[in-house]
Amino acid sequence: MSSSPYETYETYQPYGGATPPYEPQPPSHGSYEPYEPDPYVAQDTYRPAYTYEQEQARAQAAAPTEPRLPRQAPAPDGGRAAARRAARRKKSDHRPEALRRLLPQALVVAFLAGGTSAFVANDKAIQLTVDGKERTLHTFADDVSELLADEGVDVGEHDLVAPAGQTALASGDEVAVRYGRPVQLTLDGQRREVWTTAGTVEGALKQLGVRAEGAYLSASRSKRIARHGLDLDVRTERSVTIMADGRRRTIRTNAASVREAVDEAGISLHGQDTTSVPQDSFPRDGQTITVMRVTGSKEVREEPIPYATERTEDDSLFQGTEVVARAGEPGMKRVTYALRTVNGVKQKPRRVRTEIVREPRTQLVKVGTKAMPTSVAGADSLNWSGLAACESGGRPSATDATGTYGGLYQFDTQTWQSLGGSGRPQDASASEQTYRAKKLYVRRGASPWPHCGPRLHG
Repeated sequence: MSSSPYETYETYQPYGGATPPYEPQPPSHGSYEPYEPDPYVAQDTYRPAYTYEQEQARAQAAAPTEPRLPRQAPAPDGGRAAARRAARRKKSDHRPEALRRLLPQALVVAFLAGGTSAFVANDKAIQLTVDGKERTLHTFADDVSELLADEGVDVGEHDLVAPAGQTALASGDEVAVRYGRPVQLTLDGQRREVWTTAGTVEGALKQLGVRAEGAYLSASRSKRIARHGLDLDVRTERSVTIMADGRRRTIRTNAASVREAVDEAGISLHGQDTTSVPQDSFPRDGQTITVMRVTGSKEVREEPIPYATERTEDDSLFQGTEVVARAGEPGMKRVTYALRTVNGVKQKPRRVRTEIVREPRTQLVKVGTKAMPTSVAGADSLNWSGLAACESGGRPSATDATGTYGGLYQFDTQTWQSLGGSGRPQDASASEQTYRAKKLYVRRGASPWPHCGPRLHG
């Protein structure tokens, strides 16, 4: 027994020897039991800051102002053994809470482990070659198009991608990109634009199917083709036959013109010599070219220039009558001709120059519009058609052998004009000639026609 008015007892120690820190005991009438850690169970030491502070505040609010000694609180029924059983039940109740707190941490660890596995599974090692430059890279791209987009490789319609853009990728795959290059190709004189993914002239020729054996190339076969392209002139080897001076020569050539091919055949052109096709044209395979030896000279000739005739109406002349008011005169021109002989054969002269020596003078002609009278008193009833048939065969334009007499009734010019006629009688109309013949009969009777005059009364 102690001399103190209060009894003292040893505090309960869990198995293991360490004395836990003192915790205030709640009043006996409360349901709260102090937490005692189980030395055999690993404890979760994680406490969120706000949760721990809230629990401390609740504990202080529930604690009595003056802490009691263990003895002051009435022991539960059963004594110390019962208290130990209650403490074990309390520990069992706290174990699910500890597991609940450990579960999120375990899930995080599992998620990280799974994510790492997926990361490793999706990563692919790919060998990418862009225009001959190789590099190995790691990518998460699913197909070729996605890989090229991730790497900033732009491709156009003339570029080559192998394998195709929608091809799925796997680790270890190889992807190649060849950029297209424009080539301004002049092939045997024909110019066109083509595209190639080859990096050199030789590769481009093979890709385009151009036969380059023995051909002329404006650039070396090993020349690199830049991205902006290249101008390339290709002349393939052709067989050309040249005929000259009675001989036939067949050569193999990649000449750019007919003249070059003729020179390669050892044939010279002199003076006016030429070829059967233009000398600057492109020689085709299998073509035959004829060399023409040309000799030539010039010849000057004087030639007349016909005059024009201008007609005007004159109401003082009878209809059908034309009178030359001014006779026309032909002009004169001097013409220079080129005379050629090709391979010994004369060609048609070719006019090369014309010079006017004298201009022609226009002929002026008056055309009668006056109505012609047909009646002459005392002569209308005679047989004028019979007289005309006898004198001229009934031809108004007839003339005798000497050219002195003309017309239906064989007037001489002096008699004709004395009767009012103009010009020559044979140029007048038949009606005018008959009219003037009637007038002549009234004056002189049938004497102007001594041989045929009797026909007037027959």
